[in-house]
Amino acid sequence: MVLYAVIRKDEGIDRIRVVRSLNPVLDERAIEALKQWKFKPAQLGENSIEVQALFGVPFRPLRQ
Repeated sequence: MVLYAVIRKDEGIDRIRVVRSLNPVLDERAIEALKQWKFKPAQLGENSIEVQALFGVPFRPLRQ
């Protein structure tokens, strides 16, 4: 699964969307997980800037 998002200057994340889906349930779980991740804003010189990013979110079946 691949997600697109914008990392804001204030360390938050916006505009999350699914680029490559596995299924709707996993899509929602990946989005919720990404919202909990901590980010450090990108720097251009001494200024924080917004950046666009792609995130690969792997899912593996649980072993029983």
